[in-house]
Amino acid sequence: MNHGFVAVGCATPPMHLANCQENARESFELMRKADSAGVKVLVLPELGLTGYTCGDLFYQDTLLQGAIDGLDTVLQATKHLDVVTCIGLPLQHKGKLYNVCAVIQKGRILGLVPKTHLPNYSEFYEKRHFTPAFAGLETVELLGQSVPFGTGITFACKDLPALVLGVELCEDLWAPISPSLHLACAGATVICNQSASNDIIGKEPYRRQLIAMQSAKLLCGYIYTSAGEGESTSDVVFGAHQVVAENGTILHQSRYDQGLHITEIDVARLVYERRRTQLLPTEQASITIPFSLPMTKTALTRYVAAQPFVPQGKEHRNQRCHEILMTASLGLKQRLIHTHAATAVVGLSGGLDSTLAILITALAFQMMGKPMEEIIAVTMPCFGTTNRTKSNAVVLAEQLGATLRTVDISSSVRSHFKDIGHNMDDHSVTFENGQARERTQVLMDVANQTGGIVIGTGDLSELALGWCTYNGDHMSMYAVNTSIPKTLVRHLVDYLAQDKRQTHLALTTVLEDILDTPVSPELLPAVNGEIAQITEDLVGPYELHDFYLYYLLRWGFAPSKILRLAEYALGNVYSRDVMVKWIKVFYRRFFSQQFKRNCLPDGPKVGSVALSPRGDWRMPSDAQSRLWLEEAEAL
Repeated sequence: MNHGFVAVGCATPPMHLANCQENARESFELMRKADSAGVKVLVLPELGLTGYTCGDLFYQDTLLQGAIDGLDTVLQATKHLDVVTCIGLPLQHKGKLYNVCAVIQKGRILGLVPKTHLPNYSEFYEKRHFTPAFAGLETVELLGQSVPFGTGITFACKDLPALVLGVELCEDLWAPISPSLHLACAGATVICNQSASNDIIGKEPYRRQLIAMQSAKLLCGYIYTSAGEGESTSDVVFGAHQVVAENGTILHQSRYDQGLHITEIDVARLVYERRRTQLLPTEQASITIPFSLPMTKTALTRYVAAQPFVPQGKEHRNQRCHEILMTASLGLKQRLIHTHAATAVVGLSGGLDSTLAILITALAFQMMGKPMEEIIAVTMPCFGTTNRTKSNAVVLAEQLGATLRTVDISSSVRSHFKDIGHNMDDHSVTFENGQARERTQVLMDVANQTGGIVIGTGDLSELALGWCTYNGDHMSMYAVNTSIPKTLVRHLVDYLAQDKRQTHLALTTVLEDILDTPVSPELLPAVNGEIAQITEDLVGPYELHDFYLYYLLRWGFAPSKILRLAEYALGNVYSRDVMVKWIKVFYRRFFSQQFKRNCLPDGPKVGSVALSPRGDWRMPSDAQSRLWLEEAEAL
């Protein structure tokens, strides 16, 4: 449970209809199995001690007493288990019958929650037997225990305050105003739903979407378990649908597969999102019942993307690439119209970032119906420029139909170094940044000369690390790549390289060669005509930095939790020592380089993570990194 991960389980035992003792046995055996597997919260199906389809047998005192005896059997058999379990039974109270979820742990009934919304249409006729939940809270005596009985109950873990459980039953989820809405507003971070939802054509995807949407709306985890084999098939069939969702994402789904299914909900992540968005109003629970759990380490089985900015699956990735390119090019289009820009000036290096910038510019020009020759592509070779990148820049500009201008800045940089007394053999930061600033000056002046604006090429990953020259490539008049991380830049360029609507053979060929070129600022002299300066050798793998950046900004995770996830997702690629080395570099650079981000030019936000000082990330330039680095150093 450290780092906020809680192992949760869905379990659909074989149903022995109206045989309460046999159902009790199936239930406690699954509870034992779940507990031994480290599960902390387990949800069993609706009316699991009797079966959902007992019909008019629910009128029989024998069945009702059998359910209570079955519950007693479960409590006695599991009195030493930590797992908090939702188990269903019919319960008579004040002459009325309720469809109830009993929340139990260590032989204790923590609370009883009745079903609020009873379906009474089509194949459902629950109001024939059951009464909807009453308002308020009462106490009932059951099996020698005084137990809270009613709706609005939350169950809070004393050892992990972020874990607060709420319960609703089946149809409650489908109601316009569901109990889970009020439970979430009362602090519940995980909603447990025991259900008996039959299977008909089209119902499964609708049910899954409903669960995902509920977890997204309420910023919660949602554990859903439905009835399966053994229920009566006289008129309907139950498929043991089990779903676990977290904030709109399906973590686990199974169907026609009875037994125990386990995944993990990150309750710390949910609490962070609620704190960040402040979307949920505050309500008071009817009562909050405490329980304790041992703070053990939760083994991770849930999916964690190695590249969280990059969608999985080609179709999904292509759809996302199209959306990003449309967003960025629409933003640029509006800026060009608003500024009455005659041209767009792009510094073209032959690298990935400047390639993406000019491709986005070309898309914006297509939208506007502007001639491509009004894109001014400027190549500015200097000491580190290789023939490969220079020729790729030339071919790219030509294939796009842009106006190509080559400005060799070598002599002006030498003159500048002479003016400030810098030795040409001193390849320090002055040597590198002098070239970057000279290039920016050229671009700005060309923009003035042609009545245009300079299009920025720097990406989100570079801005996070401060891997840009202040008042050099750091500056532009509109930065189209500003919220696109490096791991995604490659996929965007590849998408356009393969998009036959946008490219033809010659353009595809040069884009593929650019994709194959090592990432480099080319600010140090080439060696035998080859690139001498590989960015990732200097600042670390962008794959790691983008992973760290995503979980730092999007979820506010601490270094130790980020490293744990990195090991889980990327441990087959990088060793722990390598990850620790670069996470320290990441935090040092992220904090020390904020001054560059606090004066960024405008640029379109395309994803959930961005660093604009006017939008997503407001951080003082003088913020100290000590707390984060101390934790990183301890790793």
